[in-house]
Amino acid sequence: MATSHHPSGPPPARAARPPAATAALVIADGTVFWGRGVGAIGTAVGEICFNTAVTGYQEVLSDPSYAGQIVTFTFPHIGNVGANDEDVETTTPAARGLVLRCDITAPSSWRAAGSLDPWLRRHGLVGIAGIDTRALTRRLRDGGAATGVVAHTPDGALDAAALAATARAWPGLEGMDLAREVTCRQTSDWTETRWRLGHGHGRYAGAGPHVIAVDYGAKRNILRSLADTGCRVTVVPAMATADDILRHRPDGIFLSNGPGDPAATGVYAVPTIRALIATGIPLFGICLGHQMLGLALGARTAKMHHGHRGANHPVKDLATGRVEITSQNHGFVVVEETLPPSVAKTHISLFDGTLEGLALEGRPVFSVQYHPEASPGPRDSCHLFDRFRALIDRHRAQS
Repeated sequence: MATSHHPSGPPPARAARPPAATAALVIADGTVFWGRGVGAIGTAVGEICFNTAVTGYQEVLSDPSYAGQIVTFTFPHIGNVGANDEDVETTTPAARGLVLRCDITAPSSWRAAGSLDPWLRRHGLVGIAGIDTRALTRRLRDGGAATGVVAHTPDGALDAAALAATARAWPGLEGMDLAREVTCRQTSDWTETRWRLGHGHGRYAGAGPHVIAVDYGAKRNILRSLADTGCRVTVVPAMATADDILRHRPDGIFLSNGPGDPAATGVYAVPTIRALIATGIPLFGICLGHQMLGLALGARTAKMHHGHRGANHPVKDLATGRVEITSQNHGFVVVEETLPPSVAKTHISLFDGTLEGLALEGRPVFSVQYHPEASPGPRDSCHLFDRFRALIDRHRAQS
């Protein structure tokens, strides 16, 4: 059902809609992929990206870092484990839509509470199935990130030219402060711990060290992982000032993942982060938190050609030589060449050599670009939460 062209070729011809088509994915350059609608009825515009993970579609779609994005799944069997209320990373998914090769698979898992399609409709996620996702992925990999529109209507009455115009009018993720849209609205305590077979999610109600998590779009499994180390976790909005955070007398400060352009969010976040670094309190950042820490330390961030999204990304720890397979989701990167002398490069991607971790020399401050909490993906890097806890314990002992 797909029509496509190489991005460097001539303007695409718009193929007529096939009789059975009830959905379309239209790229800003006019490329049209016809298919079958899934999920919610409607139209969504955003940046089209691709994710190579073979598990965890529900976690991916509910990750706040996908705000403003239409997710193309390269794995064809989406829906095979159904949907449930445990494998979600936020209450209200922020992704714009999804693109599938095959129709949604019937659930086959003892943990399924329902099938994926009703879950998509319930959360207003517009999707398309039946297109050549390999061709689309090659187009994004070779031509770079693309703006597009996914539209689903039961009668198939879709105006491809109008959808292409909508895609062209969308400004793109550069310059967008999306953290403000997905952050929590008020401060709250977090007690849920990681899921365990036979027990589900646990609760931590102890009196361990107090960690303040700044929510730029935090995944729940990050907060669970912090609580799992025996920390009391308080979550504050992205716009919280240093005074707001220090009022809680934290033993550690965490900068969360999130969507959008770190430079845009950094307008208000970077001054706060700089003030927090100056206190000497241990600080740990993940993904967007890593990028904004880089900005606060004097580095620069840039939009990537097509980003890292998947659960099979090899990352090398430069201190130990150890290679870990990681879960990733980011379209911006800290530019290594702009790191000041006081900041050490700690991890690199073995896919493309980009910066994956940094540390401030002489201070208990570090961050990683990838997702050690997984959900979905491998748990090779979960030890970083223990590293953060060890920094906190050392700092408390010296205070």
